[in-house]
Amino acid sequence: MQIAYRAKDITEAHIVAGLLKANGIETYVGGHYLQGAMGEIGAAGFSNIHVEDEDLYPARQLVAEYEASSRVTPAEESSDDKPDSYARWFLLVMAVLALIWLNL
Repeated sequence: MQIAYRAKDITEAHIVAGLLKANGIETYVGGHYLQGAMGEIGAAGFSNIHVEDEDLYPARQLVAEYEASSRVTPAEESSDDKPDSYARWFLLVMAVLALIWLNL
């Protein structure tokens, strides 16, 4: 077996493993116990996805497509600020109402 992908965490490893399995490539996700040894720290780099030797090249092609599609462009980042601006206005209004209520 070969390592087809080194995930950031165990959740990403299972997402990529599911992608590979959906495309007919059998996988093994390793590193469950190593990540648990780190506790709540959120250890990275211990989760690996293993595939059979003959499936390594197609698996790496699928992983490359996954990585290319998961990148965020600057235009997409700016559109995520809208919910944050609503939260700021909401907090400002709540603070003003709290000040008015405390002064009564």
